[in-house]
Amino acid sequence: MSTVSDQSGATSAPSPAPPAPLGRPPKLSSRGRFSAPIGTSNSETTDIPELEYFGAPGPRGYPPLTDFLDIWDVDMMKRPDESNKIEHHTTLYHSDYLIVRRGQEFEIKITFNRPYKPNEDKFAVEFVIGSSPAISKGTYVPVFPKKEKQSSWRGRIKETSDNIVTMGLTPIADCIVGKYNMYVAVQTPFGTRRTRKDDSRAVYILFNPWAADDAVFLDDEKERQECVMNEVGIIYHGAYDDISERDWNYGQFNFGVLDACLLVMDRSEMPITNRGDPIKVTRKASAMINSRDDDGVLVGNWSGDYTYGVAPTSWTGSTDILLTYASTKMPVCYAQCWVYAAVFNTFLRCLGIPSRVVTNYFSAHDNDGNLRTDIILDENGRVDRNRTRDSIWNYHCWNECYMSRPDLPQGFGGWQVVDATPQETSDGMYRCGPASVQAIKHGDICYPFDAAFVFAEVNSDVVYYSRKKDGTMQLIKVNRTHVGRMVLTKAAGEVTRRDITDNYKFSEGTSEERTVLEKAEEYGCKRENSNPPLADVDVILPTLEIGVGDDFELNLEFVNRSDQRRTVGTYISGSVVYYTGVSSHEFLFRTPTVTIQPQGSVTESVMIESKNYMHHLVEQANLNFIVTGKIKETGKIVTSMKVITLHNPKLLVEVTGNAIVNEEMIARVEFTNPFTHTLKDVEVRMDGPGVMEHKKRLYSLIPGGTSLTWTEMFTPQRAGKTRVFATLDCPGLRQVSGQASINVKP
Repeated sequence: MSTVSDQSGATSAPSPAPPAPLGRPPKLSSRGRFSAPIGTSNSETTDIPELEYFGAPGPRGYPPLTDFLDIWDVDMMKRPDESNKIEHHTTLYHSDYLIVRRGQEFEIKITFNRPYKPNEDKFAVEFVIGSSPAISKGTYVPVFPKKEKQSSWRGRIKETSDNIVTMGLTPIADCIVGKYNMYVAVQTPFGTRRTRKDDSRAVYILFNPWAADDAVFLDDEKERQECVMNEVGIIYHGAYDDISERDWNYGQFNFGVLDACLLVMDRSEMPITNRGDPIKVTRKASAMINSRDDDGVLVGNWSGDYTYGVAPTSWTGSTDILLTYASTKMPVCYAQCWVYAAVFNTFLRCLGIPSRVVTNYFSAHDNDGNLRTDIILDENGRVDRNRTRDSIWNYHCWNECYMSRPDLPQGFGGWQVVDATPQETSDGMYRCGPASVQAIKHGDICYPFDAAFVFAEVNSDVVYYSRKKDGTMQLIKVNRTHVGRMVLTKAAGEVTRRDITDNYKFSEGTSEERTVLEKAEEYGCKRENSNPPLADVDVILPTLEIGVGDDFELNLEFVNRSDQRRTVGTYISGSVVYYTGVSSHEFLFRTPTVTIQPQGSVTESVMIESKNYMHHLVEQANLNFIVTGKIKETGKIVTSMKVITLHNPKLLVEVTGNAIVNEEMIARVEFTNPFTHTLKDVEVRMDGPGVMEHKKRLYSLIPGGTSLTWTEMFTPQRAGKTRVFATLDCPGLRQVSGQASINVKP
């Protein structure tokens, strides 16, 4: 049987690259020492000749090959109700192509012009991917029906009936993931004859978490159903003591999404030969989901101005984002951390890598490369915002994906952190991971990739310094329990949350935790080991549940633990902040003096009026209160912080009609403007995985106190439990949502 060679014919010198546009560096080639171009595009293919003769032609030219076994038809057995898609768990993909998973047998039926004779006839099924196919690179794979002649992929005849041969094909468990072109080739004494290229015979081969030999094998069916097959996600946000939920349609099976995910790898110019390794795929994708340095999928924006795109809080799912990127080849505007994590989750699940979105509450963004988040106060206890460079995000979302890690010591496989939000560069690009969760928990942060950065996100100490007028810094307080307070993800198979903090760190104050931190210090992560004496006055801020637009009272409790009277000169600040901890506008500044009797307490009440903060709110409506004070008798500084997330009004989503496949139903969204002022440029979006395509509607004005009602007809396409959810977004009010559950019957 002939094969496709590494290169055909003589090679010529490569053409010089065109000059780069002004202002941009020239595009560098990754060709390196290779004599032939490296295949980096799944969409580019090589045309394989229909006729390949052996040797040179005779005096009368090449003999005809028509007298030998001929291929009349190839049935790819790609219908959703056939065994291939059912056994490979790919029935939900909205695609006309055959989609299977590697490391597992699938079938095709070949119709010849006469009955197949095993002892006389020789044929092979050939799989080709990329523009430079070669056996040695796994980009050209001939599969033979006989045991004595096998390639890396296995083949066998399962059944013969008249002229029809049913052949079983098993891709090797570490083969390249992507879209292959398939040919059937027959060998004759004079040469090879094969089927012509036919797009309908393309085969998509994915990662296989059901196959024990695959690097992404996950031996837990409940987790596989959640982390590979579930299209409906819940992303957690808000504050540690006031958790909010956001529904998301991952849509990994929607029409065009699989091709869009393969395009993401093509746009990254990732070599085809690397696309069977989940470590390399996830690392490259963590860079490509953001657009910072490679024209990737999403543009980040934390400014509050989303004039030229969609506000991050407005998105309901990943499908619209990925299809827009695939059609325009331009980054999509805009994203913040949960949008990056949600779209990355779609990418991973679509390709077959088990994944989930994780939320870390009080996530440290440490700019100094240590385990300290430094907060600088002036002599009076006020935060010096010009010198405080580190920040603590109220929450931060990233992804975990499941895979073995043969590049690490045994025991560090399993869940790996990958993060597409562009925070820090890693090997010159804005990306993060995969970093072993086990390595992070045990302080083994020397292992690739970026474990030290994630370790700091969940383990940093919050260190308060007082800066004197002469520039000297005095350590006044260390809070070792604030950062990484809780790590959440959606529970498998349930509409509730799961606390996985114990996966990332040992309990605060235990001997195991101390050992881990000491180990991390040995690897270069510096932390604050000093324990300054605490002031004998405590400040306690209350936990409140407040709605947007409400006036409320903030009661501060000062507790004197000493046997002497204490006088505290206090500074109370209230600021509108982004969820990243960055201050937008200070709306409150008070400087009361509080006198506390020995072993006593005093409550200081501050009235917060909505008119002072409403016009300065940014999305997610966070108010950050900082109370600091200097004790007159001892000179010690006391300080406390509290983030209050204001609750937005809800959308009312109702679904009516018979929840039966292919029967029409009605979804209705209702919203009442609870404010006295008018909401302008309002965008409402609705989505329903498996039952409704993404829809949106614009309303120019919603006057105060008035309501809107939006009704849409939809027809469920498949049975099962799902949800219809909606978002409302406008410059004056962000992150309003609602949902309705639905159980569709066959």
